[in-house]
Parts: sequence; C-alpha cells; structure tokens
Amino acid sequence: MSEERQRLLPNVRSFNGRSRKNLYTEDEVGAAIEMTESGSSTGIRGTSSGRTPRLSDAFENSSIYQIALSWKDISVRVNLPRKRRFPLGESKPATQRTILQNITGVASPGCFLAIIGASGSGKSTLLNVLTQRNTKDYLTEGELMLNGVPLTPGAIKNVSAYVQQSDLFMETLTVREQLQFRAMLRMDKKLKKDQRMKRVEAVICEMGLIDCANTRIGSATGTKKGISGGERKRLGFASEALTNPPIFFCDEPTSSLDSFMAQSIVQTLQTMALRGRVILCTIHQPSSELFAAFSQVLILSEGRVAFMGPSKDCLEFFNRQNYRCPSNYNPSDHYILTLAIVPGQEEASRRRSEAICDAYDKSSFARDHLDYIADQKREVDMNDHVMLDRVTGESRYSSNFTSEASNLLWRAWICQFRDPMIFYVRMAQVLVLALFLSLIYFDSDVTQKEILNINGAMFLLIANLTASNLFAVLTSFPGEMSLVRREYGSSLYNTATYFITKSIAELPLNLFTSILFMSITYWMIGLRDTLEAFFIASTVAVTSTLIAVYVGYTISIIAGDSTLALAVASPILIPLMLFSGMMLNIEDIPEVFKWMKELSWFRNGYQLMMINQWKDWGPIQCPNASHIPMNASIVEMCAALSCPYRSGQAILDYNSMKDDRTRDIGQMLGLATGFYLLALFAIVTRTRQARE
Repeated sequence: MSEERQRLLPNVRSFNGRSRKNLYTEDEVGAAIEMTESGSSTGIRGTSSGRTPRLSDAFENSSIYQIALSWKDISVRVNLPRKRRFPLGESKPATQRTILQNITGVASPGCFLAIIGASGSGKSTLLNVLTQRNTKDYLTEGELMLNGVPLTPGAIKNVSAYVQQSDLFMETLTVREQLQFRAMLRMDKKLKKDQRMKRVEAVICEMGLIDCANTRIGSATGTKKGISGGERKRLGFASEALTNPPIFFCDEPTSSLDSFMAQSIVQTLQTMALRGRVILCTIHQPSSELFAAFSQVLILSEGRVAFMGPSKDCLEFFNRQNYRCPSNYNPSDHYILTLAIVPGQEEASRRRSEAICDAYDKSSFARDHLDYIADQKREVDMNDHVMLDRVTGESRYSSNFTSEASNLLWRAWICQFRDPMIFYVRMAQVLVLALFLSLIYFDSDVTQKEILNINGAMFLLIANLTASNLFAVLTSFPGEMSLVRREYGSSLYNTATYFITKSIAELPLNLFTSILFMSITYWMIGLRDTLEAFFIASTVAVTSTLIAVYVGYTISIIAGDSTLALAVASPILIPLMLFSGMMLNIEDIPEVFKWMKELSWFRNGYQLMMINQWKDWGPIQCPNASHIPMNASIVEMCAALSCPYRSGQAILDYNSMKDDRTRDIGQMLGLATGFYLLALFAIVTRTRQARE
C-alpha cells in the first residue's frame, strides 16, 4: 500500500489538530490517488496536504467532505420500572441502571472502526447515542462533536448515514429504481434530475451492483425471487451513499451472511473508508480476516472502554495485561472471552474486566484521544460554528410535498402494476360473488312473495362491497410499516404524504371493482331499470367502498399486525350490520344503542337502496285466490292471500325507511372523510416515534 493510502487511514495515536485532510470529490479520488502515488507532494485540488479544512468547507460542497467525529465522557443511564411487592402493593423506590460510563473516542476521516463486545456490553446503546436515534428513554451525559464543534440534537443526521442490520426495500422495485427513488427524495434539492441520475449510476458502479442493477430486489425470505443477501446489503450502503455523507454508521453489517459475502461487504466498507469517509460498525464475532480489515477497534465491557485504538496495537495491549492471545486463535474472540462475565464466576470476571478497563484509562491510547479533542476545540473558528448552525436547521436534503408526492405515487404505481396477483384475486373475487348473488336472485319479480328477496339482495350488495374491500386492505399497511418507519426516521418523506399517495394509488382498483360488481348484480337481479336509479345505486356502491377501505386502513394501522387486524375487523362489523334496518327495525333499536346507528353506513346505504328501489313505485298486485289449492289449510290460505305491501311506499313505511337521501349521502361522505382522517392520524402517530 502506498504512503498516501496509509495517510488516509491515520493512526489515532498520532492525531493532532493539523492532521485533518483536504476535502475531495468522488470524481477526484482516482486522480488524486494516482497523483500522490507518483510522488507528488501537492494535495488534492492543488493545496498543500498540511491545510486544515474548516467545517464551512464541508457544507458548502456537495462532494465527500471530511469530518472528524469525536465523543467525550458519554454516560448513559436508564430508569428501571418500579416493582410492586405483592400483595400489599408497596412499590420499591425507582432505580437507575448505568449502561455506558465515560466513553471517549475519536473517528477521523479514513477511519474504519469496529465496535465489538459481548452481548449487553453497550454496543447498540453507544451507536444510538452517536447517531442520536432511539434515545428518548436515555439519561445521557457527555459531548458529541464534529471537528471540535458540539452537536445539537438531530444535527448528526445531516452529515451521516445509518445502515441498519435488517435490509428493508420494496420488493417489486429494481436495484436502479430503488436508488433513483432515494436520489429524488434524499439528494441535495438544488441538484437537477440528470445530476441525480448520474450519481445513481456512479454509486451502482462504486458498490458493485452493475450486474443486478435491473433485477427486482425481491424478498429477504425468498418468497419472491430477487437479488442475493450480499447484494441486498450493498444496496443498503448504496442507498445511503447517494448523498456522499462523510460518516457511516453500520449496525451488524455482516449478520446473516456467509463468510464470502461478509468478506465482500467488509471490503466494500474498507474501500469507502479509503475514500475519506468515517465508517463505524458494530460487529458480532468477526472472523480473523474480517477483524484484520478494520483500521481501528473499540472494545466495550460492562459499559466501559476496554480498548480503543489501532487494531494492530490491540493485541500488544492485551499482552501487556498478561492476557496473551493463543497462536492461530481469532483475536476478536480472545478479547470478548477475556472480558466476558462467566456464569458462576461473576465476581472474578468483573474484577478482570475492570482491571483491563482501568489499564486502558491510564494508557497512552486514552490520553491521545483526549489530546486530539482538546486540539480540535482550540482550532475551532467562527466559521465552524456558523456552518454547524446551518446544519442543525432545515436539511438541504429535505424535499417538498410535490416532490415527495410524485415520487411516492410513482413507487406505489410500480408496486401495483408489478404485483398482478392482487388484481387477479380482486377480479376473481368480484366476478364470483357478483355472479353467485345474481344467479340466486336472478330476474326477481315485484310480487308479495319476492319483495323480501329483493330487499335481502340490496342489503347483501352493501354487505359484500364492505366485506370484500375492507378485508382486502387489512394487510396493506402492516407489511410496509417497518419500511415506512425507517424511511420516515431517515427524513426521506412525511408519513402523511405516504398515506395520501398510497390511498390514491389503490383508489382506481377499489372503485373499478365496486362499479363492476354493481353493474353485474344490479341488472341481473332486476332492480329498477332506469339509468337514474342505476346511477344512484352506483354512487352508494362507491361511497360504501370508500368507507370500507378507510375503515380497513384504520384497523390495520392501529392493529399493526395482519392477524390482529383480521381478528378485530369482524367484531366491529357485526354490530354495524345489525343496525342497518334489515335485521332489526330501526324504530326498535334500544335507546342506549341508537347512537351506534349513526355510525352504520350499512343503514345509510341500505336506506338509500330501498328508497331508490321503492320510492314512487305503483300498486303491487296482491295474490289471486284461484291459485290456492283446494286442499290448503286455513293457515296456508291466509298466508297465500296476505298482501302487506300494496305499494312501494308501504314497503318503506313497514321498514321505517324515511326519504332523506341528501342526509344519507352526506352522512356517508362524512363517515368516509372521518375514517380517512382517523387513519391518517393513526399512521402519523405510530411513525412519529421513529424520529424520537
């Protein structure tokens, strides 16, 4: 490796205020490395390699800019829940648990840092503190700085990327489409579309995704074929690398990967660090080859630092503490086992861990970190503070509503069209139910005997439209909520915009199926054969569908799980169906439950269908005595000769139906709007914690 490449991976023990390097762009990397390897002493962009960049340089360029991240005396405590003593009910006083204790460290440009430690040592907590995520339950102390300037809450997100352990993507998008979507919403809003697309192609090349660029991502479980696990992981890095962030946080980047894929991912991260980025990774039991790739290592034990410094010096440090690593043994396993709290030997294990941590606190490694932080603070000028204030304000990556809506709608439409099974299933459902009901009630005549059949058919039309549409969307949001929370937490878009665009994308299919269902059943059953009446029935079908869909959205978002949503839906629908006026006369509803009928769109829809069918219907013929058999009983004769419905108005009066069509339509539209806003409020509330 050339001297310039070694310079890009600095030794933390030699850090001082003058060792920070020049800024450079992605396009200049290759030329710069070639230039320096040829022996030139001129720095990138023609400046001296001794120049100290300011924070203002970083935020005035859209290129990779170099920033040193440092943290000093980070301590984290959490409040433990109070325990009650049964059965007296006395509660113990609240206690606190210390998770991290006085953690200090530095990560400079070109640093490839591995954070390792046994389970419960504080790795995830430290990563949360450094990324300023999921810290609402933490009592945190200490300083977090960029180039010596203290950070305010949320500022780190504008200069860093966070690649989480699990990879979440839209399964139907291709790799290129995923990156294009991220580029349109995440990159600097001053950039034009063609500039963004060029950056996408550059990242595809940088991350080694050329061969799978036009392949659909697919599912991680293999239910939908797509790219491999290693390619999914590189796609996660590529999605975050679009904005050229100087700092990368990676949570277990090699988890669930075989040794070859893990080595490939670590090599990718190592290359990213060589280009001047800061790469921090929590990693669990890395192999010897993986561990050797990291330039720096931070070992945690019981919330304290056992060692932080160059990985090549870690072995020597443990040797000096008389904990030599056996030959041909994985060094990372040796460090973790040495610091582990062994069951049955807790006291001895903790004494050994504390002795190693105390030795590190007194070592030159710890002093070098403190000296470097002090040097950085002394060199901070006014420009650094001014530019940091700009970072903590509105992000230059945030997009407006129009951009969010257009790109989210584009993604939603792609997902709709590329999953034809949804369309086929919905169409089959509509056609089967429509033909089944139509054949049962086919060409019903308006006679005393068949009036009840016609009324029942109209009720079933409303019930089927509700059930088919409501249950169809119960699985719509739970499957995407994890992805939405992550993208919202990354400030990619607003949750309200996502909800609005998703509902718009699904609207055409919902409306088409409802109108198709009504078109088949209305004419085959033989309801009032006028275009005006059919138009009113279609309006009822569309409005009932909207309400059902928005109720389904609300249930699925609040439940958060498809199984729970399916279990909750039926108990909600049954009481509303009961108060429709079909199964129970509206006038007979008990006073204590009459408020519930105002929430029943079954009642509004059924009443509209009844009025649409029977309003101004002329005289209805009564049974003729000549059709009664001579041997019929008195009961049979009375039943055959009964004529309760002599006109359409008599049918409405018998069922307590009032001609208030304007109120019914208005109430159904009000219910649709109310449930839509309730679903919107629910998803905004459930995702808000992703940014806390």
